[in-house]
Amino acid sequence: MVEVLKRKPFFVLAGILLLSSAQAGNINRTSGHRCADFQTANFLHGSKLNVRFLLFTSSSPNCGELILADDGIKNSSFNSSLETKIIIHGFRALGTKPSWIEGLVRAILHISQVNVIAVDWVHGSTGAYYSAVENVTQLALFISHFISKLLALGVSATSIHIIGVSLGAHVGGLVGHFHDGQLGRITGLDPAGPKYTRASPEERLDPGDALFVEAIHTDADNFGIRIPVGHIDYFVNGGKDQPGCPRFISSGYKYLICDHMRAVHLYVSALKHSCPIVAFPCTSHQDFLNGHCVDCGDPFLLSCPRIGLLEQAVVNMRRLPMEVNAYLMTSSSAPFCVHHSLVEFRLEKKRNAITSIEITFFSNSTKDTTKITIPKQEEVGRRLLAHRAPLCQTNSMTLKYLPKNRFWRKDESHIVGKFCAAPLPLGNNRTMFCLPWILTLYDNTELSFQLSAACA
Repeated sequence: MVEVLKRKPFFVLAGILLLSSAQAGNINRTSGHRCADFQTANFLHGSKLNVRFLLFTSSSPNCGELILADDGIKNSSFNSSLETKIIIHGFRALGTKPSWIEGLVRAILHISQVNVIAVDWVHGSTGAYYSAVENVTQLALFISHFISKLLALGVSATSIHIIGVSLGAHVGGLVGHFHDGQLGRITGLDPAGPKYTRASPEERLDPGDALFVEAIHTDADNFGIRIPVGHIDYFVNGGKDQPGCPRFISSGYKYLICDHMRAVHLYVSALKHSCPIVAFPCTSHQDFLNGHCVDCGDPFLLSCPRIGLLEQAVVNMRRLPMEVNAYLMTSSSAPFCVHHSLVEFRLEKKRNAITSIEITFFSNSTKDTTKITIPKQEEVGRRLLAHRAPLCQTNSMTLKYLPKNRFWRKDESHIVGKFCAAPLPLGNNRTMFCLPWILTLYDNTELSFQLSAACA
């Protein structure tokens, strides 16, 4: 059904759509408008679609204005000269309002003067997940019809930005396709995986759905989709198992949802905080961790992409002739941003054994650790270290050689080599900072050093 609909011209689809005026509620024209909130639904029985559009503006970021179905946009606070952000939530198992919606709305309006429209489809998203999936096409048609009304008011298609969470990301993809991929931008916050990982591009979010499509992946091994779906796909900490999220089912609901919802919290944090959440294009997560992708030369011209709005994210859509996977690490709590540094240890001579070295950076209040592994018969080991303080503010570091002692053979008691580090992106003009002496590391013994890396 979805595939057939997406092939039809939108003007044919628009003719079959009517929004019920019974969904609108009442607005007090003498005292402005009455604040409207999300609906709740009976999760035991589910419900048919009961779609509502709530408008938030910079003058009333905490008060949703219910948009009337037909010509209500003209009589609302909607400003057709501003950009428009449309937020679409996903599956709501218990029929409740999304807890994150108010924070996302306020974060957007805090940094930009735009129209924010939250799509309330709680009724259609409640009950069984597969019932919510069945409502996706009809919901996308409602939203597409609403956008057509905006376009009729003179709104530019390129000024429309859809932010879809989980299942809402694929709804946004259908909406964008119904408008021939001419909407400005779609952001998918951990697009849903179940029923979509093996779906055709016509049925899910894909790069053809808008002029610029991005996705933030945080739960690819569970509720989120595993495959790339945008022009830029951010795989946060590899796209799964987020730091700070519980790893045991005894934690209950938080265990189930924490990784999946991290994409939303990351996005809100990127809007609220000044420290950038920076990513690096790479062919795989393992190559990224092993220090093989240390700049952003292709295709970003050394301006590494950042999570957030385009004006923050250093992303020029005209620079993206290709689809890019970008990888990054984060901390376990807001504001989540970290600094990435390449750390390297060069052995004085090759060894006939795997060499492991633990590296820890210390600042006034933080401690961050990683491990370099040097394969047999190789001299150099590289790894990325995520640290919360800039490299130039790191007070000291420790190195510890971790020998592999087996009962039939004892490893060497020490290794000799040189240590270097560099903050990312490395680029063409940046060199690594190296300790000025040859190091001798003894087994399981920490060796401490002061760092004197200069700030850029």
